[in-house]
Amino acid sequence: MVKFFRLYFPLAHVMLLILEGLVFLSSVTIGSSLRGVFIHDGLIFDSHNIIWKSLFFMLVMVLSMVVMGMYRRNLHFHNMLDVLIRIVIGFAFGWVVFSLIFYLFPNLFIRRGVLASAMFFSFAGILLTRSLYIILSNYRLLKKRVLVIGAGKNASQLQGLGIKKAKYGFDILGYVHIFGEHDVIPKEQILAPETSLVDLCQELDVDEIVVAVDDRRKSFPVDEILECKMEGIDVTDLVMFFERQTGKIKLDALHPSSLIFTDGFNKILANNVTKRTFDIVASLIILLFSLPVMLLAVISILLESKGKGNVFYIQDRVGKNGKVFKLIKFRTMDEDAEADGLPRWSNKDDDRMTSNGMVLRYLRIDETPQLINVLMGDMSLIGPRPERPEFVNQLSQIIPFYKMRHRVKPGLSGWAQISYPYGSSEEDAIEKLQYDLYYMKNYSMMFDIFVLLQTAAAIFFGTSHSSKNSNQDKL
Repeated sequence: MVKFFRLYFPLAHVMLLILEGLVFLSSVTIGSSLRGVFIHDGLIFDSHNIIWKSLFFMLVMVLSMVVMGMYRRNLHFHNMLDVLIRIVIGFAFGWVVFSLIFYLFPNLFIRRGVLASAMFFSFAGILLTRSLYIILSNYRLLKKRVLVIGAGKNASQLQGLGIKKAKYGFDILGYVHIFGEHDVIPKEQILAPETSLVDLCQELDVDEIVVAVDDRRKSFPVDEILECKMEGIDVTDLVMFFERQTGKIKLDALHPSSLIFTDGFNKILANNVTKRTFDIVASLIILLFSLPVMLLAVISILLESKGKGNVFYIQDRVGKNGKVFKLIKFRTMDEDAEADGLPRWSNKDDDRMTSNGMVLRYLRIDETPQLINVLMGDMSLIGPRPERPEFVNQLSQIIPFYKMRHRVKPGLSGWAQISYPYGSSEEDAIEKLQYDLYYMKNYSMMFDIFVLLQTAAAIFFGTSHSSKNSNQDKL
């Protein structure tokens, strides 16, 4: 993992981004050379100019790939059809962005022939790099070899990650038995070395040790782990390892002392003027570009309801510090969806949802009026999803640290929303809280920008996660 702006990125993804950036960077030069632009009366007359044009092309195309979700840590494209679809849409999106930029800023203009050539060569290059990445993703170079100290309850939490090792970029070599600890790991995965721990690490070519002992007061091999540390082997705590690899904080391994002494949870909890400025500017820009879509949504709702009923749905949600505010959405359900007055979860087959509402919700157009909530200061553009007071009261009593998510403004989008599908259960709420706490701990302005770009990918492709409740949301 590589850390930038308090965000962890798999090293393989960073290498892939750099390689594909070089592909984009060189494509303009290749396209220009083949068309003889250096000689004739074309776009580029000197090497200085072509450098800036190439950097401009690379920046737009890399951002297009980011918007398509091509560098997300929790997506590994072993399906070439999925890769091809995203690349094609990404290039089409890039072409539209170029057209808009050339219209607004003529000085950045790249001749269509050169641009088309650059697009062609970069498309071929990206297909090649993605194919190589898929082939090499299971090789030693792109994976970290991990040895777990402990084979009890805490260590068992890593088994799910071990099964998804291709997704998280590491191999668990085994679990070292600790004297006096009750093992729950399958016997075939437990190691009881007769040699020293450092010798075992050298024999297995271990890159990192993860300490997952149930009770460190009992038979904790401090001296041996310290010796491994001195030999250059990374040593990581279970909570930190889980957070780094999955992008969420393990709730059942979290203690109040962990929150007190950990690095983080400071910037976003303060009155962040920069975040508020970003919310206002970005919301106004998004609102400007989404107005035509919102107008079509209004027309479609009126047509389906034959001019009857409300276009907007106003609902109480819990905001920062528990303050209740009125959230604005386009109506996607029948007017009498909660005629009995009882709040209920909805699911993808909910018969209360209108035909038009299903489309609006799938494309997340129903949430665009919440930009008004952001401008009013009730919400932020990025943050934990606002919940209804009835559900908040219920979940706060059964989920530890749940109220912490209300220490910040709720968001129109967020780390939990793009990392986990919509949920309608206590288990889903716990899972999403773990992502929310990770966001709160590691907040930075770059994190907000990253989530905003990834939200675009979710809109293009619907939810990117497979789940039986992947299209669920609350009314």
